[in-house]
Amino acid sequence: MPLPQEFHEIARRVTNWGRWGADDEIGTLNLITEQVVREAAGCIRSGRRVPLALPLRQDGVQTGMIPGRVNPLHTMVAINQEIFGPGTVATSDDAVTMGLQAATHWDGLTHVSHSGRLYNDRPAASVTAHGGATVLGIEKATPITSRGVLLDVARAHGTDRLPGGHAVTPEDLDAAEELAGTRVRAGDIVLVRTGQLQHYLAGDRQGYAFPSPGLSVRTPEWFRARDVAAVANDTLTFEIFPPEIEGLWMPVHALHLVEMGMLQGQNWDLEELSAACAEAGRYAFFLSAMAEPFVGGSGAPVAPVAIL
Repeated sequence: MPLPQEFHEIARRVTNWGRWGADDEIGTLNLITEQVVREAAGCIRSGRRVPLALPLRQDGVQTGMIPGRVNPLHTMVAINQEIFGPGTVATSDDAVTMGLQAATHWDGLTHVSHSGRLYNDRPAASVTAHGGATVLGIEKATPITSRGVLLDVARAHGTDRLPGGHAVTPEDLDAAEELAGTRVRAGDIVLVRTGQLQHYLAGDRQGYAFPSPGLSVRTPEWFRARDVAAVANDTLTFEIFPPEIEGLWMPVHALHLVEMGMLQGQNWDLEELSAACAEAGRYAFFLSAMAEPFVGGSGAPVAPVAIL
């Protein structure tokens, strides 16, 4: 079905097309200025480092629901091989085949399109079979380090995990922001915890994938109003799945990536971070989350670290 009028109205309210010039290819990452990074460094107090990435493994989060997005297949291509002759130093090497968005990752600005267009009014046809993303590729993403803010929506609801049919609303984000004791500000990277990853960590891949809580189509305006630089969460689909509006698939993806030029991340492990933030009584931290710079990529793996 065609995108409804409601979608186009939201798109007009959140669009960043032209905001940073007609040639811009990084969107809201422009909001991470040197001043923002300097201030983010002030969040480091204890020096505790919390990893947020899932291990890359063959029995990872992908179930086949998303065609072609395969879990990592790890292969040894050399094992203790004395390539310079007997008695010389031996080497081992390995290779991997995987979907770039197989595990913890950023969706790039060419991951989705709508109405034939990508962010900043670039043609969707600029993504080609041989070149991949010929513009707006994930390699264009500047070093992604900023203040991170955990919006622990599950904890704000007084639960450890939101139910599968829960659409995270702006009101939920407000409540989590109040719990965090800090206001999300321009250039921040927001991490939204639903607790959904607990299914996968307990060995239930299908339960993790479907049904899933996730961001409501009403939330892009919340992120736009605060000038958030990027957002990630602990689900496979990012937005609520199945969708909250029947027949309207991936509207939040389209609003974030196409209209706002804002990276979004999935499959982030926020469980240890949730406990650490609750223990410390603060939910802001320094976040390092650089995407692997695959040229022409529509997304990329990331191994983010929160430093408290």
